Amino acid sequence: MTATYDKIATYTTPSAAADYTFTSITGTYTDLICIISGENSTSDQGVAAQVGNGSVDTGSNYSSTYIFGDGATPQSGRGTSASNMLVGRMANSASNSIIHFMNYSNTTTNKTVLGRGNDGVYVIQHVGLWRSTAAINTIKLFNLSSVTFAAGVTFTLYGIKAA
Repeated sequence: MTATYDKIATYTTPSAAADYTFTSITGTYTDLICIISGENSTSDQGVAAQVGNGSVDTGSNYSSTYIFGDGATPQSGRGTSASNMLVGRMANSASNSIIHFMNYSNTTTNKTVLGRGNDGVYVIQHVGLWRSTAAINTIKLFNLSSVTFAAGVTFTLYGIKAA
């Protein structure tokens, strides 16, 4: 069986970092998968993304819908006209977030992003929307509330081959 994922890029933080940005992403795949593995420097926090073509869009062009729970109390929420979209969750202990950028290179539709993560307490699922038909070639990932990624966090970006 042939591989359906190609590793495009990987980066490991040498020290605490506020964010990481993938740039010059090729448009030769149908979808992208990003996996963040490691931990935050200080506390559990939601992971957010900004995307764009050439540079990240910092305008109010994002929406997020999410559901999460701690095994006892399920919760949900929604944000619209935001400057970023929620895509994951990281803890100050071993955790990961997996983010799926669907149809990222398509130039006729807005971009949908699915993300999931856990922080040892919560398991969370996100659906994000970037209201733009531009192809995505830049992705910036960061924690909310100025929480930094610890040294040793790995960001890996994969392209999903067209069928």
